[in-house]
Amino acid sequence: MDNAEKNMSEKNNYDAGNITALEGLEAVRKRPGMYIGSTDSKGLHHLVWEVIDNSIDEHLAGHCSKIQMIVHKDNSITVKDDGRGIPVGMHPKLKKSALEVVMTVLHAGGKFDKDTYKVSGGLHGVGVSCVNALSSKLIVEVHRDGKVYDQEYKQGKPQYDVRETGTTDITGTFVTFYPDPEIFESLVYNFDILATRMRELSYLNQGLTLTIEDEREQDEEGAFKEETFYSEGGLAEYVNFLDAARTNLIEQPIHVIGKEENVEVEVAMQYNTSYSENLYSFVNNINTREGGSHVNGFKRAINRLFKAYGEQEGLFKKLKFAIAGEDFREGLTAIVSVKVPEPQFKGQTKGELGNSEVTGIVSRVVGDILKHWLEENPLKAKKIIDKVIIAATARHAARKAREMVQRKNVLTGSGLPGKLADCASKNPEESEIYLVEGDSAGGTAKQGRDRHTMAILPLRGKILNVEKAMEHRIYENEEIKNMFTALGVKIAENDLGERVLNIDNLRYHKIIIMCDADVDGSHITTLILTFFFRYMRPLIEKGYIYVAQPPLYMVKKGKQFRYCWNDQEREEAISAYSNGKEDNSVKIQRYKGLGEMNAEQLWETTMDPDTRIIKQVHIEDAFESDRIFSMLMGDEVPPRRAFIEANAKYANVDV
Repeated sequence: MDNAEKNMSEKNNYDAGNITALEGLEAVRKRPGMYIGSTDSKGLHHLVWEVIDNSIDEHLAGHCSKIQMIVHKDNSITVKDDGRGIPVGMHPKLKKSALEVVMTVLHAGGKFDKDTYKVSGGLHGVGVSCVNALSSKLIVEVHRDGKVYDQEYKQGKPQYDVRETGTTDITGTFVTFYPDPEIFESLVYNFDILATRMRELSYLNQGLTLTIEDEREQDEEGAFKEETFYSEGGLAEYVNFLDAARTNLIEQPIHVIGKEENVEVEVAMQYNTSYSENLYSFVNNINTREGGSHVNGFKRAINRLFKAYGEQEGLFKKLKFAIAGEDFREGLTAIVSVKVPEPQFKGQTKGELGNSEVTGIVSRVVGDILKHWLEENPLKAKKIIDKVIIAATARHAARKAREMVQRKNVLTGSGLPGKLADCASKNPEESEIYLVEGDSAGGTAKQGRDRHTMAILPLRGKILNVEKAMEHRIYENEEIKNMFTALGVKIAENDLGERVLNIDNLRYHKIIIMCDADVDGSHITTLILTFFFRYMRPLIEKGYIYVAQPPLYMVKKGKQFRYCWNDQEREEAISAYSNGKEDNSVKIQRYKGLGEMNAEQLWETTMDPDTRIIKQVHIEDAFESDRIFSMLMGDEVPPRRAFIEANAKYANVDV
């Protein structure tokens, strides 16, 4: 056997020697995405949530009232709490300090002991040890039993045994960690993302003070940027915060707090004059985006109680069709939070609660409180029922409007809009559609596109603001009808009679909004995004929605030219062409409309997949997204004016 054959034989050999055993936290460093989701900005921030979760667990156990987060200048993070402090004594089985066990062993911690934590958020038990593994350095300091202890780690490995370093008159755990640049794509923390989560946790945990301090930003007097969050009213305050840009039907939210079989239930709900349903849910402070049994219990309660009350008072007798469950939730902002000792989640992401017994518990707890509220507040109850009747009537009209649109599509053959210039490919994964502002720009885009994969749908003027419109009005809007039919999606009803978006026949996996680079173009982009957020959110959640970025300037000197997407690029281009000197043959063209470019220019700047800049639309925070859309596109002017005044300095406005 020659050397080549020998090498091939060794490559094909598969025995015990080929099995790699990753010890301790090595597996976390090898496959970080399995533990924290990703190594991008989202994963970076996830490290903070895992450390905070440990402190929250202490609060839920009744031993922590303050949590402080500090973002240091080098983007390291310190989290301090005033809990009991992680135990430091010798672990009976592992023969090392319990602190070292918690920090270095997966699936280790007090949350697996029912007597220590009745309820816990970090359920997989890999939280703080994962943070340790993915940090270039981590230092933990424990204040406990009048003494101070500490231990330092590098990439999860202890640098010395847990040691006693002094005395103290406080209790708590202080963790400082440095995210590892070998793991993460970016090490820069976003203050707004951190502050939003801290605010959320304050509402979910009444009586807990949370502080965030940013040492990277100082005011004129040298004080660091700081925010403190504290909520006495809990979820009722949270609903008021979310509904600040809406007109409410009742003065204060309906607030439910109860407990059954060791399951704690808190619900806050408020009705407003909008046409959207905003229902958010949590289990042990974890945002359950897909809902679950606790949400089902809440829906069951409001359907049952409001329907019984309306029938009892004869308020539905004039209706010629049945009330549906979703009619009771139009214009409703509600938060359902439960604390469950042993929650069972569907899927690794903890997105949906599976405990079937929780459905009945939430339904009974909410039902008991809601029944008394309806009996004691007949005028407010009638306001809500009147809103429900309007919602039912609008739903009935919307169904007829949808049927008319879909029937028209069937009768006219393909059903595709006449303005659509479709692509040749029938494979959605490689096909993309540009939603283009105006017929003129649409015509230019049709000339410049790649006809095999790119479809063009011109939109005339500003589409309907769906934030202010009843649903049946939406299907009467020509531009919105064209988007529905061009995309191949439909609003259908599931087994529960609820409206859902059916995207089985979606024709494009890239939907690109392409508008002018001026104020009107930004407004149209916002209108289209509002429509997608309210009526086609699954397309955003699956990553199908993008916003094109046409250039703002072209800097030209003779036959040389350069496209620029911001003022800095413009100044750099001017400097390059003029060699730092004043040069009047250097010309600057400000593009305000797509129609100012010819087909070739539009292709090479905005449509060519090799060179274009398109921004994918994500929903980082559904709460904040809902609040912003309601504020920018709703009826209430004061919140919008305050937002504009606070953010005017960031606007790119041509005078």
